Amino acid sequence: MSKLDLDKLKPFLLSAANILRGSIDSAEYKHYIFGLLFLKRLSDQFDDERKEVKGNPEDPDNYQFFVPQRARWSSIRKVSEGIGNAIDKGFEALEEDNPILEGVLTPIQYEDPRKLNDEALNKLIVHFSKEGYNLANSNLAEPDILGRAYEYLIAEFADDAGKKGGEFYTPNGVVRLLVRILKPEEGIRICDPACGSGGMLIECTHYLKEQDKNHMNISLFGQEKNLNTWAIAKMNLLLHGILDARIERGDTMSEPKLVEDSFLMLFDIVIANPMWNQKEWSRELFEAGDPYGRAKYGVPSKSSGDWMWIQHMLATLKFDGRLGVVLDNGALFRGAKEGKIRKGIIEDDLIEGIIALPANLFMNTGSPGCLIILNKQKDKILRNKIFFIHAENEYEEGKAQNFLREPHINKIAETYHKKNVKEKFSDLIDIEEIKENDYNLNVSRYVDILPEEELIDLEQVLKSLTEIKQEREKLEEEFHKNMVELGYEK
Repeated sequence: MSKLDLDKLKPFLLSAANILRGSIDSAEYKHYIFGLLFLKRLSDQFDDERKEVKGNPEDPDNYQFFVPQRARWSSIRKVSEGIGNAIDKGFEALEEDNPILEGVLTPIQYEDPRKLNDEALNKLIVHFSKEGYNLANSNLAEPDILGRAYEYLIAEFADDAGKKGGEFYTPNGVVRLLVRILKPEEGIRICDPACGSGGMLIECTHYLKEQDKNHMNISLFGQEKNLNTWAIAKMNLLLHGILDARIERGDTMSEPKLVEDSFLMLFDIVIANPMWNQKEWSRELFEAGDPYGRAKYGVPSKSSGDWMWIQHMLATLKFDGRLGVVLDNGALFRGAKEGKIRKGIIEDDLIEGIIALPANLFMNTGSPGCLIILNKQKDKILRNKIFFIHAENEYEEGKAQNFLREPHINKIAETYHKKNVKEKFSDLIDIEEIKENDYNLNVSRYVDILPEEELIDLEQVLKSLTEIKQEREKLEEEFHKNMVELGYEK
């Protein structure tokens, strides 16, 4: 029998979503589907490992994840009434026997008859029990296929989640581009302070693997405010085989959890796509005086926390650290308090590059967005300069949204790393020119994107005018002659 691959798993997951249709909001599908997927994955792998155990098969030390009896899939399948309660109790038992899972599974509550009754849950259990869908390592085409499957689920229901769940899905093409720009190396510390489901951190490991480097020789950190999203991030990382990532739960702005000895932890790379134009970002706390000194360049207005996010990330960078952030284009040119913060950061020569993205890439906004790259130790060629790329035309058009594909990512990333100046695409601009533009970073100010004016051949124009004049004189002469013959003129 062929191993389970993503092409086979995708329709299987969509069929599970169809079972839930009408019972719960589509924005919640992924939580329930992925919770069961995770439970079955651990149980199937446990059953496989159990066959090879030579000592006591009930000794937790014999397993990476020990699955107690009540959490085993065989036990869940036998339950016909109170299925939601049985699943919840199974999750509790799993967390109790595996400290690494503490708080990861229990946020998803299956015992809620207003959402999922026994009939719907039984259909899900039967669906996940189908032959050919064993989720043990030995039956998977690739080790992180379930992590990829979750990324697929997030993308599939991203629009509803964004509108109803407060989440903001970053398209894979944008994530891949940003990681390619930052080029993570082995042995470094990377943080995403608004990590969502962990996609950017996971992509950093994918990048290392693509470079034939040890993708596990990297330290990953993150923080996420939403409880369910935090739990999914933990599961997502675990299913990608990343067991030692530190993902904290809480509001990064009001209560940063990545702290050592009362100081913010420092990282080699910080990468994020925080909520754009965030209105609720604990502004009062910063006005009163932030204990971590994050508002070095000022406190932005209540209407948008974009430049407060940038300041937080700057405060967590090592002396030679770099950061890449995805933001709304408005962050490049809005004035008032944001303008003053932007001015200070530009004058301190911390901004390395700006990339204008295509419109309609994101599920829940048509805004084009941009990438802002900051570097505490810029190369000589970039000192007192900023590299701009106008990539708004680099996309594949889709029905509902546009996509960044590999050719576009390659072109943008190669141009950025080589700092190639290309007509109507990229330019290296001196900060003095940016100052003259009142610290406006709108890419179209620095990369001429207007179509070229057609050169006028004056000699040809004069020749054409002469020919037109001669033709006119000829027509007038014939007209006059005809009028005379008809007796209208003498």
